[in-house]
Amino acid sequence: MRARLLIELAAAALAGMALGGAATAQDASAAADTNAAVTGIQAAPAFTAAQLLQLPRENWLTNGGNLFNQRYSPLTLINRENVGQLKALWRAGMGSGTGPGNAGQAQILEYNGTLFVSNGANDVFAIDVETGRILWTFHGNPAPGSGTPMGHSNRGVALGDGKVFVGQVDARLTALDQRTGRIVWQVQTEPWQDGFSITAAPLYYDGLVIQGLSGGELGVRGRVKAYDASTGTLRWTFYTVPGPGETGHDTWPQQGDAWEHGGAAVWQTPAVDPELGLIYFSTGNPGPNLFGSVRKGDNLFTVSIVAVEAKTGKYRWHFQQVHHDIWDYDSPNPVVLFDTTIKGRKVKGLVEVSKTGWAYILDRVTGKPLIGINERAVPQEPRQATAATQPYPVGDAIVPQQIDIVPEGALVDEHGRLPNDGRIFTPYFDRQVMVKPATMGGANWPPSSYDPQTHTLYVCATDRISTFVSKDPGAPGPNKVYMGGSFGQAEANDRGIFAALDVTTNKLVWRQSWRELCYSGSIVTAGGILFTGRADGRLTALDTRNGAKLWEFMTDAGVNTTATTFENKGKQYVVVHAGGGVFANGKRGDGIWMFSLDGNIPSLALPGAARRGPGAGPGGASAALPIPATTRPANAQQGAAIYRNACLPCHGETGSGGTGGGKSLLEGQSHDTILAVSSAGRNNMPAFKSTYSADDLNDVTAYITTVLQTHK
Repeated sequence: MRARLLIELAAAALAGMALGGAATAQDASAAADTNAAVTGIQAAPAFTAAQLLQLPRENWLTNGGNLFNQRYSPLTLINRENVGQLKALWRAGMGSGTGPGNAGQAQILEYNGTLFVSNGANDVFAIDVETGRILWTFHGNPAPGSGTPMGHSNRGVALGDGKVFVGQVDARLTALDQRTGRIVWQVQTEPWQDGFSITAAPLYYDGLVIQGLSGGELGVRGRVKAYDASTGTLRWTFYTVPGPGETGHDTWPQQGDAWEHGGAAVWQTPAVDPELGLIYFSTGNPGPNLFGSVRKGDNLFTVSIVAVEAKTGKYRWHFQQVHHDIWDYDSPNPVVLFDTTIKGRKVKGLVEVSKTGWAYILDRVTGKPLIGINERAVPQEPRQATAATQPYPVGDAIVPQQIDIVPEGALVDEHGRLPNDGRIFTPYFDRQVMVKPATMGGANWPPSSYDPQTHTLYVCATDRISTFVSKDPGAPGPNKVYMGGSFGQAEANDRGIFAALDVTTNKLVWRQSWRELCYSGSIVTAGGILFTGRADGRLTALDTRNGAKLWEFMTDAGVNTTATTFENKGKQYVVVHAGGGVFANGKRGDGIWMFSLDGNIPSLALPGAARRGPGAGPGGASAALPIPATTRPANAQQGAAIYRNACLPCHGETGSGGTGGGKSLLEGQSHDTILAVSSAGRNNMPAFKSTYSADDLNDVTAYITTVLQTHK
């Protein structure tokens, strides 16, 4: 049975077919009219606020499950007692999205028996729930050169008024006919050539499509834009870096144009309170990330939670989580809304967990803390224009915020101690400094989930040590990386952290560590189950009470996104995209996996990686790697193009370290070492031998050793 399944999986991956159904993948533009007649897809209405606010049962209508972004299901057909019987019903292969820069991060939407999902290639698919048959395909075809240095990722679509809405990495926002996949309208939100891109899933609400833009590492001024869902007409724009005369502009230098390149990207789908008429989102780092001297001041509204009016985009309030950030401590985790009682008072709350590792719990009416957040003095570095104080939430941190043991190779004082013991907010400038948490977090973009019955927030996070050093980035330019230094990883193992937090007290309920990174979102159900993925390819079910693992299933690629659950014709289903990704070393894949209690496809074998020993981090043990055999001399010019697509997100434009915290390539590594590791992979470095030929990898190695290493 297992051998037959592996053969079927290989065939499905190559042919874009579905296990359990005769799949086809039609180009929507070529077969739109036929599709409308034969697919039987039901067009969604212009959903009301009440419909989008309901807890999801038969349908999963928004990226966050409902407008509160809680990712909570009231379903109980799958529960603690029977989840161990869960098996796969089918696997559908999308046939795209497996490139080296792609990441499978989209949460799947479901409406009346049809799934809607995007992938890292910016392609969109409609898939039949019962059979896995692909009903239509839209090929996004983003512009070459767009999306770097973050790679190509897409966190999902929005649904409403008979349309599927998708933001693309080249900053286009597209509305598709829900029944056919044909383009209804398409707008260029901003020029990708200026560094803009779209990663977050859009939000459909009240006849608008609301979309946050990315590009904070490329010197853009962040913004959220709202478009008419019927026509694509722009309705409003909110700039996450205020201009002259706007609230918060005085937190930027008043001379020069630093604010015009100030960053504050929006990486996630906003939450909405229809009663208050407000949308809520959190923002990314300022630009340049690591060179604070060119942007003296607190730099609003970077690394902030912001509330604006849904109809107009008018500013209502903000809370800044990190003043004058120089650690890339942005806030990509989605804002979650909740109603509860704190200290005997009923409150309308929100919570957002940042890369700092803290949960920021606020009154969503006023933006004031519901549980104390104290300003505390922090160490200073005048050359970085550091803020005098930083906000410290009262309660428990999700991850450690201090280095307990000095890593090998660290710069230490005469007593063998790290500067400030590597605590959070330790400043740096021209000498490398190590700090916890790292640039990966804390909590990164993978969404948290919230149980409204127990008022518990479930958080995926990372325990890692980052290294920082600053360097003048020069003047910003169109589509130019604007970092102002580099960061990397210490020679120490990473840990994944999965935690349960009581939002009424900001205290941990339970917490567990994983040997590998935690880089997957979660959903929680009334059946007492948390579903969350693993980078090694597993989808797991945990007991909400204590985190005990109740079930696991090995797919064929990294599960670095968030599962979806819903009821259809009296049965509860769980579905997830196994697509892998850039930063967690998840194997790339194109699979959509559907699970049910009457599924009959067993788990693939759990590989050694699922139970591996030492070696999870950059300093772990590893055997000597074979050097691939090449057939021609290396071509560094060709290698430069491969480097930009495959290596830049983790290792940076110059090889000194990038957003993913990859090891510096400028430390004298030999040609043979780089070639062997790029082929076979090591620790958090993925294996590229299945993506590129040995000659291709030899080309990129030559670019690193003859260009980057000689110009460091």
